[in-house]
This record gives sequence, structure tokens and C-alpha cells, in this order.
Amino acid sequence: MAGKLIMHAVQYDRYGGGTAGLKHVEIPVPTPNKDEVLVKLEAISLNPVDWKMQKGVMRPLFPHKFPYTPGTDVAGEVVGVGSDVKNFKAGDKVVAILSLATGGGLAEFAVAKENLTVARPPEVSAAEGAGLPIAGLTSHQALTQSAGVKLDGSGKQANILITAASGADEVLDYRNPDGAALKSPSGQKYDAVIHCAIGIPWSTFEPNLSANGKVIDITPGPISLLTFAIKKLIFSKQQMVPLFVARKGENLDYLVKLAKEGKLKTVIDSKHPLSKAEDAWDKSIEGHATGKIIVEP
Repeated sequence: MAGKLIMHAVQYDRYGGGTAGLKHVEIPVPTPNKDEVLVKLEAISLNPVDWKMQKGVMRPLFPHKFPYTPGTDVAGEVVGVGSDVKNFKAGDKVVAILSLATGGGLAEFAVAKENLTVARPPEVSAAEGAGLPIAGLTSHQALTQSAGVKLDGSGKQANILITAASGADEVLDYRNPDGAALKSPSGQKYDAVIHCAIGIPWSTFEPNLSANGKVIDITPGPISLLTFAIKKLIFSKQQMVPLFVARKGENLDYLVKLAKEGKLKTVIDSKHPLSKAEDAWDKSIEGHATGKIIVEP
């Protein structure tokens, strides 16, 4: 039945073009494979990787083929399941991470792997749930795996800098000299820097790091990879750590449960209808959103 239905989606069919390259199309509703669920989408959150892929930053790996429907972080209601799916049924509210290779988020329906789909409790809205996957998993893995922070408070306290963040215990204003030099107002050294910006050289980080400090680069490029290799070769105690986020259903489920308990809040910058997805795309490209940018079918 699903294959006979038509849905609205937003796609691009070549690299480049920015917002002008997006096209509103009517395409068949996808049919779930045996290990997939079909979700009627209620919210989609955009990530910088979505428009960076359009620019060709990840070619020739992604997208696998055109036309491509961008978006990977979604929430909605299950309306169909594959033959091997055991944990979900029609009517279940869920949060899911879609494949980066095939995308599918900016649409009315999408298929998601069962192992990358988690239950969404009533306490977590669709928009809050959709905002969790990539941003939440990146934060969780950067803190717990790369920086070694114990979220239960049992470990050693750490002083952590997050570049390109907004709102924190201490705020650095990149428009003044001390902020541009990443100097902490309290004078403390950083045990870890979760680096979310671009264009800051290692020489700026180094004097601000503790003896065993790490710079965790969430968008590693050639320069950070080279720095990582050099620091390893010279056995430096200060390290550059490239972070490649692992998409794990169990980690996403943990985050959704934290949101249910009120221990984690999804900050939402703005909401846009699917019919005006270009506005959301522009907002993301501008790079000044405070929180997640949500698209609603």
C-alpha cells in the first residue's frame, strides 16, 4: 500500500546551489525493508552536515546518488513495519536516525532501521525528540568517550571549553582579544576543548590546555587529522582528537530517557513548515541559530 501513496518532499539533484538548489517534489512513500519501520514524520531537525553535503564537502562518499532528500534526525509515528521488526508497531511514537547515505528526512514519511529507532515517551515532544540524535550523540560521545567525563559525577572534575556554543558557566566573546585567544575569564586551563568551530589553529589552543588537555574536533578536516598524527608521533600529552560520531540506538535511547526525566532539554531555535524548508536551510547556513532548527510536515 505504501508504495502507491504519494508524499511531499524536499530534494536537491546536484551539488551546490544552496537554498536555490532545493526542490519541492511529489514522490512515492517509501516501503520499509524487513528491518525497517515506516514513520509518518512530525518533526525533522537540520544539522550543518545537511547543507555541507549539498556543497560537496563529503563527495564522493555522500550522497550516494541524486536526487537526494536531506535530513537524518526525525520524530514521528510508526505507520508500518518490516517483516523482521519486533520492537515497534503501528501507532508507536518514535525518534530515529536515518542513514546519511540515503537521507529522507525532509519529507512527510521516512523509513528508519529498527536498531536506530527508539520509543518517544509523551513527556518528549516530536520537536524535542528530533533535536536529539546528531547533536545529542555528538555531545554525549565527546564528553564521555573522548573527554572521559563521568556523567554520574563519580569522576574527576574537568574544566571544558566548547567553541561556538551559546550559554555556559563562563562565556568567551570571540570579538574581544581575550575571547579570540580562548583565555578563560577565571584563568583556568582547559582539560578538554570540544571544538565545534572552524579556523582556530592548534597554536591558539595549546597555551590554554592543561598538561594532559585534549582538543576534540567534531568536524575534523585535513589539518586537525595531521595535528592528531603529529601529536601521537611525538608522544605529546596534549592531544588533538578527531571525533567521528557513532550512530548508536542505545545511546539515543539513553538521551531520550534523560529528556523524559527533565535532565536534558532540547533547545529549539525555530520551527518551519516543510512548505518553507528553504527558510530553515538558510537559517542553518547562516550559522547563528541558538538551538535546533526544526522542520514540521
